[in-house]
Amino acid sequence: MISIYGGSGFVGSRFVSIYRDDCIIVPRNDSVGDGGDVLYLISTNHNYNIFTDPHLDIDTNLTKLIDVLEAHRLNAKCGVFNFVSSWFVYGKNCTMDTKEDTPCDPRGFYSITKRTAEQMLISYCETYGMPYRIMRLTNIIGSGDRGVSAKKNALQYMMGLLREDKPVSLYEDGRCYRDFMHIDDACRAIMTCLESAPLGEVVNISNSEPITIREAVEHARDRMGSRSELVPIEVPNFHRTVQVKDVCLNNQKLISIGYRPTIKVHRAIEWIADDLTRGAHDEPHQPTV
Repeated sequence: MISIYGGSGFVGSRFVSIYRDDCIIVPRNDSVGDGGDVLYLISTNHNYNIFTDPHLDIDTNLTKLIDVLEAHRLNAKCGVFNFVSSWFVYGKNCTMDTKEDTPCDPRGFYSITKRTAEQMLISYCETYGMPYRIMRLTNIIGSGDRGVSAKKNALQYMMGLLREDKPVSLYEDGRCYRDFMHIDDACRAIMTCLESAPLGEVVNISNSEPITIREAVEHARDRMGSRSELVPIEVPNFHRTVQVKDVCLNNQKLISIGYRPTIKVHRAIEWIADDLTRGAHDEPHQPTV
């Protein structure tokens, strides 16, 4: 069994729905699971908390993690601690072929605390002889994400504007490359790591299928029959400070342990567009196999 921390979030809830018989959801305010392996997904999800609550990223991404690590260590049935991180930790060193050994250079509070959490996890686990893995997720998309905003999952936020025929603003005229992955493929990739990834290592979770934001939005607009205008706007200074222009995670390590992509990025966009068009905001497009 896998103790899931963060099982109510976008990725966690979908993972549990797919692998329900293998999961035990640990309540948000608890630190002690039922033992065995851990899948840790508790996290903030964007760099903008600095404007509203500068402590939130630290409290959520670092303090809570240490509480759970302590409880996990003291559990007699302690198993592998599987930590879900983000491509944001690579920061300014992101390229169109970002590998696991690419040096990290995060800038925003979310990005910095996610990288710090990785380092704390490694130090803690090596100190106490606890097995661990780290998985760095690319941009995950799919119906069922209730946290969509201009700050988090911006592509789906823009698709919501398309549904209402509202103008869509694009930094860099949408010429930035991103690496989108459907939620079901992400969950399958995570399970592949839980079953087969080497201990004590980092694995990128990605389908390595880069696409410009403009191409993604245009594909969604065509699918939805939207009349929205795409409007290029100036990039804010804060965005330039914490964000990168182009990124794609190299997934060869993930492929080498048995994962195979099943959902192409254009198909994933079409599914989300179809769900938005029919008003199904909270349900996945279709059951996974």
